[in-house]
Amino acid sequence: MLSIDPAELSERENYKLLIGSIIPRPIAFVTSLSEPGIINGAPFSFFNIVSSNPPMISVSIARKNGQMKDTARNITSSKEFVVHIVDEKNVRQINETAASLPPDQSELQLANLTAIPSTKVAVPGVKEAKVRMECKLYRHLELEGNADLLIGQIVQFHIEDSIYENGKINANGLSAVSRLAGHDYAKIGDVFEILRPK
Repeated sequence: MLSIDPAELSERENYKLLIGSIIPRPIAFVTSLSEPGIINGAPFSFFNIVSSNPPMISVSIARKNGQMKDTARNITSSKEFVVHIVDEKNVRQINETAASLPPDQSELQLANLTAIPSTKVAVPGVKEAKVRMECKLYRHLELEGNADLLIGQIVQFHIEDSIYENGKINANGLSAVSRLAGHDYAKIGDVFEILRPK
């Protein structure tokens, strides 16, 4: 078995080991608002649950040449954002939003996504997602000037009726997709059950 010291690798080499090992990764499609009111939308796979009480999620956004990306800048300014779960039906549209656009252009228009008003935040969501979560920024951590870790507290859930069953979300109905390495994505595969020991 190989044993590798990450301190001896470049950032890119460490990145490749991380994204190749930590799979599958859920994908957050994040909408935010710029100060002039432009809706920004971008996908991030460095994303997960932080807490259920209160409900919190995290999104880590790598910087480009040491500069905050539009999403991180918008969120740290407005303290609000919306996270959507990427699924089989919207993944191709969401992928279009990964294109580099100037801050005065909205990725939603590029990808033909439909903005929909939120309930408790000013940032719109997108209609094409089966699950969206309105968030208030709880904490921003700048990681060595290379990434911005954003922890958001969920203040409102929006869930498509067809996938909501007795307080739970039907995984098959959601059909979430995940990120692997390179250009690869994955669907939910074979599901198996293992009971937890008492």
